[in-house]
Amino acid sequence: MARAPIKVFDDGFEIQPDFERFDQKNDVFRRSWWDERIRSAKSERFYSTYRDPLQNFRAAEGFTQKDYALRNAAWHVSDIFTDLKVGEDRREGFNDEFSIYQDVASVRQEFATPGDAAAEIKRVALAFGADLVGITDYDERWLYAAKFSDISRQSKPQELPAGLTSVIVTAQAMDYDLIRTVPSALSGAATGLGYSHDALVVLSLAQYIRNLGYNAVASMNDTALAIPLAIKAGLGEYGRNGLLITKEFGPRIRLGKVFTEMPLAYDAPIRFGVKEFCQVCRKCADSCPVKAIAQGEPSTERHNQSNIRGVRKWSVDGEKCFGYWAAQNSDCSICIRVCPYNKDYRKWW
Repeated sequence: MARAPIKVFDDGFEIQPDFERFDQKNDVFRRSWWDERIRSAKSERFYSTYRDPLQNFRAAEGFTQKDYALRNAAWHVSDIFTDLKVGEDRREGFNDEFSIYQDVASVRQEFATPGDAAAEIKRVALAFGADLVGITDYDERWLYAAKFSDISRQSKPQELPAGLTSVIVTAQAMDYDLIRTVPSALSGAATGLGYSHDALVVLSLAQYIRNLGYNAVASMNDTALAIPLAIKAGLGEYGRNGLLITKEFGPRIRLGKVFTEMPLAYDAPIRFGVKEFCQVCRKCADSCPVKAIAQGEPSTERHNQSNIRGVRKWSVDGEKCFGYWAAQNSDCSICIRVCPYNKDYRKWW
């Protein structure tokens, strides 16, 4: 999809003196594994329904056996990669970066300029199925201070190789019509498809770069906070709902990353009015059934330990949000569905 010219700005992050890198252990989904304040019978059932058939399905449309079957099938490709090395305490794509590659080529393909190399990488990423792609520098502020171990249920160290200089950020659009059914179980198929497509894109792109003679590591939800990297890579702006808002798809996207040592030209952050619009819109905050989205101005307030410390921004209360997911027995994207930026511009209705 062609992108209209947009004015370039600095990244706009308001970092405070008490800033701390985020430990993945404090992500609310990871806390549901070890924190008894989050973990419950409902959260256990929520996770189990992605792998094990329910004993009793609801009669309500969107929650039937057929709906759960589609949702779980959409996750299947992502699940295959995630499960490959769980015996080695590696949940790749969610806790750990991917490690399924052929070796880096011994002969290196040279490019005339970093701009030429970046243009090539973007062409290939789009050919592999990315809907959007941008490139930024390797900014350690947004790397997790530590990863999470499913086995010990404690933090474990990062394992990225030395010498990485760039991050390629990809976005996969989620299906518009499936998102319209939120918060049904059926709508979760959009999320699963996003992750399954994302895994194929970032793994293929990383292997392509390795075939050119440069080290590259593919990543999804693991390793680093994707949204600030995506903002730096020029894919969109930060919204009240705590999500990346893109010009093309609004917040209806999944993000992936490829870390590499390949010399690449970087994109710059953009603005197209998201912050100003979110200040007056508040549809996501008004529509959130558990009021997990802030109504006020961006601030440094942390609802709980699942918010990063030392950044002025809109922060979502992950405890309330995940609690609703567990109660519904399906993920919720109401804040995506109601966002005015969530449009399918291929349609007139």
